[in-house]
Amino acid sequence: MEGIGGDRAPVASPLPQWGHDTWRMYQYYLDKTTPHTTYRWIGTLVIAAIYCLQVYSVQGFYIVSYGLGIYLLNLLIGFLSPLVDPELEISDGPLLPTKGSDEFKPFIRRLPEFKFWYSMTKAFCIAFVMTFFSLFDVPVFWPILLCYWIVLFVLMMRRQIAHMIKYKYIPLNIGKQI
Repeated sequence: MEGIGGDRAPVASPLPQWGHDTWRMYQYYLDKTTPHTTYRWIGTLVIAAIYCLQVYSVQGFYIVSYGLGIYLLNLLIGFLSPLVDPELEISDGPLLPTKGSDEFKPFIRRLPEFKFWYSMTKAFCIAFVMTFFSLFDVPVFWPILLCYWIVLFVLMMRRQIAHMIKYKYIPLNIGKQI
């Protein structure tokens, strides 16, 4: 009765098994990088520099760079924003103190540092790969895109800084917290 009920475990085909093993090894090394914040960011800066050199050397792919810039701006806003926005949501969980008499509650980000780093690094890698396909080299007048991105950056940062001042929080870990 070998074929019925089966005491044997099903044999997985080698390709999905290899993919699963590769993913587990990738996740293992990704987890090992978690405590090494400085080295992770240095690696991301190197990848960003390689991407910038690639775009500069081919003199194109400005629309890819613009899309990358918009995505990075979105990530930065998420990184600087609190998990619970006092303007939008009344919650039973930890809120930002709004008065001097309120007790200290730690700042909890909407986008944690590790996810911010990981998403940023993936974005630069994907944009770098896109520079090898002429399909993504759409001819555009890049100064207009640059000006528009700067305007977006200034407006978004002004709004974010006003929010930080209004609710008295600093999203960076500077010095000892009181």
